Amino acid sequence: MVNVGSVNLHDWIDELCDVLEVEPEIDEALVPDLAQTCARNVERPAAPVTAYLLGFAAAAQRANPEQVENLAARAQALAEGWDRPADAPDPDDIPDEIPDDSFVDHSNDVYAE
Repeated sequence: MVNVGSVNLHDWIDELCDVLEVEPEIDEALVPDLAQTCARNVERPAAPVTAYLLGFAAAAQRANPEQVENLAARAQALAEGWDRPADAPDPDDIPDEIPDDSFVDHSNDVYAE
Protein backbone atom coordinates (compact mmCIF):
# COMPACT_ATOMS: atom_id res chain seq x y z
CA MET A 1 0.00 0.00 0.00
CA VAL A 2 1.42 3.39 -1.03
CA ASN A 3 1.02 6.30 1.37
CA VAL A 4 1.58 9.88 0.33
CA GLY A 5 1.95 12.05 3.42
CA SER A 6 -1.07 11.25 5.54
CA VAL A 7 -3.21 10.11 2.60
CA ASN A 8 -3.75 6.45 1.81
CA LEU A 9 -3.37 6.34 -1.97
CA HIS A 10 -5.28 3.06 -2.25
CA ASP A 11 -8.33 4.58 -0.54
CA TRP A 12 -8.08 7.70 -2.70
CA ILE A 13 -7.98 5.58 -5.88
CA ASP A 14 -11.00 3.54 -4.73
CA GLU A 15 -13.04 6.66 -3.96
CA LEU A 16 -11.94 8.46 -7.13
CA CYS A 17 -12.88 5.46 -9.27
CA ASP A 18 -16.32 5.44 -7.64
CA VAL A 19 -16.77 9.15 -8.40
CA LEU A 20 -15.54 8.73 -11.99
CA GLU A 21 -17.57 5.56 -12.43
CA VAL A 22 -14.63 3.48 -13.66
CA GLU A 23 -13.23 0.18 -12.48
CA PRO A 24 -9.64 0.01 -13.70
CA GLU A 25 -7.07 -2.45 -12.51
CA ILE A 26 -4.15 -0.17 -11.68
CA ASP A 27 -0.69 -0.56 -10.28
CA GLU A 28 -0.74 2.21 -7.67
CA ALA A 29 2.96 2.99 -8.17
CA LEU A 30 2.89 3.05 -11.99
CA VAL A 31 1.48 6.53 -12.59
CA PRO A 32 3.28 8.28 -9.69
CA ASP A 33 6.61 6.77 -10.79
CA LEU A 34 6.04 7.89 -14.37
CA ALA A 35 4.95 11.36 -13.27
CA GLN A 36 8.02 11.73 -11.04
CA THR A 37 10.36 10.77 -13.90
CA CYS A 38 8.66 13.24 -16.24
CA ALA A 39 8.78 16.03 -13.66
CA ARG A 40 12.51 15.45 -13.11
CA ASN A 41 13.68 14.78 -16.65
CA VAL A 42 11.33 16.90 -18.75
CA GLU A 43 9.71 19.57 -16.58
CA ARG A 44 7.11 19.63 -13.81
CA PRO A 45 4.08 20.36 -16.01
CA ALA A 46 4.94 17.26 -18.05
CA ALA A 47 3.93 15.02 -15.12
CA PRO A 48 0.14 15.56 -15.14
CA VAL A 49 0.04 15.88 -18.92
CA THR A 50 1.86 12.56 -19.28
CA ALA A 51 -0.44 10.86 -16.77
CA TYR A 52 -3.47 12.20 -18.64
CA LEU A 53 -2.15 11.09 -22.03
CA LEU A 54 -1.30 7.64 -20.64
CA GLY A 55 -4.90 7.30 -19.50
CA PHE A 56 -6.18 8.64 -22.80
CA ALA A 57 -4.04 6.18 -24.76
CA ALA A 58 -5.10 3.30 -22.52
CA ALA A 59 -8.78 4.13 -23.02
CA ALA A 60 -8.44 4.72 -26.76
CA GLN A 61 -6.69 1.36 -27.16
CA ARG A 62 -8.96 -0.40 -24.66
CA ALA A 63 -5.75 -1.55 -23.05
CA ASN A 64 -5.66 -4.30 -20.46
CA PRO A 65 -3.42 -3.85 -17.39
CA GLU A 66 -0.42 -5.44 -19.14
CA GLN A 67 -0.83 -3.13 -22.14
CA VAL A 68 -1.10 -0.11 -19.82
CA GLU A 69 2.18 -1.14 -18.21
CA ASN A 70 3.73 -1.39 -21.68
CA LEU A 71 2.45 2.08 -22.62
CA ALA A 72 3.79 3.47 -19.34
CA ALA A 73 7.17 1.81 -19.91
CA ARG A 74 7.42 3.44 -23.33
CA ALA A 75 6.56 6.85 -21.86
CA GLN A 76 9.02 6.24 -19.02
CA ALA A 77 11.81 5.41 -21.48
CA LEU A 78 11.07 8.58 -23.45
CA ALA A 79 11.18 10.69 -20.27
CA GLU A 80 14.35 9.03 -19.01
CA GLY A 81 16.13 9.77 -22.28
CA TRP A 82 14.77 13.30 -22.66
CA ASP A 83 17.61 15.74 -23.18
CA ARG A 84 15.97 18.65 -24.97
CA PRO A 85 16.22 21.85 -22.90
CA ALA A 86 13.01 23.78 -22.29
CA ASP A 87 14.13 26.60 -24.60
CA ALA A 88 15.16 24.31 -27.48
CA PRO A 89 13.37 25.05 -30.74
CA ASP A 90 10.77 22.59 -31.98
CA PRO A 91 12.49 20.35 -34.57
CA ASP A 92 9.57 20.96 -36.94
CA ASP A 93 10.28 24.71 -36.81
CA ILE A 94 13.96 24.42 -37.75
CA PRO A 95 14.37 25.08 -41.47
CA ASP A 96 16.11 22.38 -43.48
CA GLU A 97 19.37 23.42 -45.07
CA ILE A 98 19.06 24.09 -48.78
CA PRO A 99 21.91 22.48 -50.67
CA ASP A 100 24.11 24.72 -52.79
CA ASP A 101 23.51 23.72 -56.39
CA SER A 102 24.74 26.97 -57.93
CA PHE A 103 27.16 24.95 -60.05
CA VAL A 104 24.27 23.06 -61.74
CA ASP A 105 22.95 24.35 -65.07
CA HIS A 106 19.18 24.83 -64.64
CA SER A 107 18.63 26.65 -67.95
CA ASN A 108 16.70 23.71 -69.47
CA ASP A 109 14.66 22.86 -66.37
CA VAL A 110 10.89 22.73 -66.86
CA TYR A 111 8.71 23.96 -64.03
CA ALA A 112 5.05 23.15 -63.51
CA GLU A 113 2.73 26.13 -63.29
